[in-house]
Amino acid sequence: MSDSLPEAAIRLLRSAGLETSPVEALSGGVSSEIWKVGDVCVKRALPRLRVSQRWEAPVERNRYERLWLETAGEASPGAAPRVLASDDRAGLFAMQYLPLPVWKERLRQGDARPAFAAQVGATLAAIHSATAGRPEIAERFATDAIFHSIRLEPYLVSTGMAHRDLQPQIQSLVQRTAQTKVCLVHGDVSPKNILVGSRGPVFLDAECAWYGDPAFDLAFCLNHLLLKCLWNPAARGAFLECFDSLSAAYLTGVPFENVERRTATLLAALLLARVDGKSPVEYLTEPQRQLVRGIARELIPTATSLQQIRDAWQRSST
Repeated sequence: MSDSLPEAAIRLLRSAGLETSPVEALSGGVSSEIWKVGDVCVKRALPRLRVSQRWEAPVERNRYERLWLETAGEASPGAAPRVLASDDRAGLFAMQYLPLPVWKERLRQGDARPAFAAQVGATLAAIHSATAGRPEIAERFATDAIFHSIRLEPYLVSTGMAHRDLQPQIQSLVQRTAQTKVCLVHGDVSPKNILVGSRGPVFLDAECAWYGDPAFDLAFCLNHLLLKCLWNPAARGAFLECFDSLSAAYLTGVPFENVERRTATLLAALLLARVDGKSPVEYLTEPQRQLVRGIARELIPTATSLQQIRDAWQRSST
């Protein structure tokens, strides 16, 4: 990605009275272009994601990401960077640059702290609870088509196509998730999108923001903690403690009915999706992929609780 800012970004920064230099291109993952401009980040969504399979997504998700950051910051102060300026027509916004460590990097090093994981769960619960049952937020984030195109289709629908015998169960999860309207969902609660702040987590990259099922956020994050056990086996026990702390803090902090059961069924399917969906994790070996397939395929028809999944994972991945 070029270190040169697009003209629309320069206009946005100037209109907000912000500096336009120095410019440094940052890694935007697979979905966006990001520039650091002084103490500010500018972000623009890509129409086609940088993955091996063809994966296109509406660029208007940039607007909903910006709205999620603003809404989450109101619900739980400090949980998201401050938005400084935006241009929805150009698909751009500017936000604070926060020089904080990324949780994924800490986990890669084996630095897995259950206390911080509990903060992640509690903060996510606070955002979900504060936005639940609010028609104005539901209307603002009526992003069903976007969520389907960048979450349900590449993760669950495509995985069902790869495992035809499980397709009816996975398609049922797709339909249930799409129809469950409870609160504001981030959609990509991954350690790579969480900064480790002194007062708790700071969430980034809410391009999948949607008013829907909170179970998706919890399952998505817990999935990463399980898979990290294979990435860094020496820290396996600490990762499982993080799984326990995060899920307990979250479930204690929300009033939602049946959210654990929905989380468990989604988690089983998401395990398989991170092997055979359109966005596989990059750090698993083929034997590890086979291991995940075996565990996930066993759990998809039977999972009802997070403890059941944790126990099955602990038994099978030792």
